[in-house]
Amino acid sequence: MAVAFEHLSVMPAEVLHWLQPKDGGIYLDGTLGGAGHSRLILETADCRLIGLDRDPAALEKAAEVLAPYEDRVSLQHATFDQAAEVLRQLEIEFLDGMLLDLGVSSHQLDTPERGFSFRHDAPLDMRMNPQAGMTAADVVNQAEEEELARIFFEYGEERFSRRIARRIVARREDAPLTRTGELAQLVKQAVPGGNKPGRIHPATRVFQALRIHVNQELDQVRNGVAAGIDLLRPGGRMVVISFHSLEDRIVKQLFRDKSKGCICPPKLPVCQCHQVPAVKVLTRKGVKAGATEVEVNSRSRSAVLRAIERC
Repeated sequence: MAVAFEHLSVMPAEVLHWLQPKDGGIYLDGTLGGAGHSRLILETADCRLIGLDRDPAALEKAAEVLAPYEDRVSLQHATFDQAAEVLRQLEIEFLDGMLLDLGVSSHQLDTPERGFSFRHDAPLDMRMNPQAGMTAADVVNQAEEEELARIFFEYGEERFSRRIARRIVARREDAPLTRTGELAQLVKQAVPGGNKPGRIHPATRVFQALRIHVNQELDQVRNGVAAGIDLLRPGGRMVVISFHSLEDRIVKQLFRDKSKGCICPPKLPVCQCHQVPAVKVLTRKGVKAGATEVEVNSRSRSAVLRAIERC
């Protein structure tokens, strides 16, 4: 398992630049993964860090990585949208900073038995917390055809969603789909031109969609980012790294909405809503990884970093 956790943290310099960890501060890493970003924060400042992850394997590895700083670290088995409850239990009222590195982690992708990737034939699981919830196999074998098509289209932006859903329902009448290889091959056969060499594997979007659905990732982003803003003290910062447009769109809109002042109709002579900006957006266009980093770490190619500061 330790080998599977070897990975490069995305945009490390940019995270430190926008988060600005300081001595005496309290910071929360809501998506620990391999704890690379957390280690950087603790190396940069004499601060306290709360680390959350829904994956027990990630917490186990993070404890090893952060062992030199254990007197300043608290690791919790929780999702980042549960941060308020975690802080309440730790008797912490506000944070000086919060980091969210969204999506699936490198170790999850690189551990075949977790079923996140079709590069290896493995059980069709995809749960970030393997101890709870429905598996991807449960979804493809139990969901109605219309629901499957919706999942593939909404979360994977798959143009052949209905065709793929129809093929899955027909296939499972003979036997349930239980392996990543089975599903990848079915999708490949269902998509026109799926066997053409050199193109992106036709199952890529379907696997993304199932992973997002199984782990309720977009709901977690929507709820967790909004709740996280309320946990920041004035001047506190939030940094979010997204890896696909669905996540980034939610983060961008939430930051924009929270940065607005008066929303009364223009014709009203006096403000009636009394709304004031909750945050200041620090990264208007989003920050992308530089060419050098992309060359070394291909995962950073699709990453977009956004940051805000609490007013």
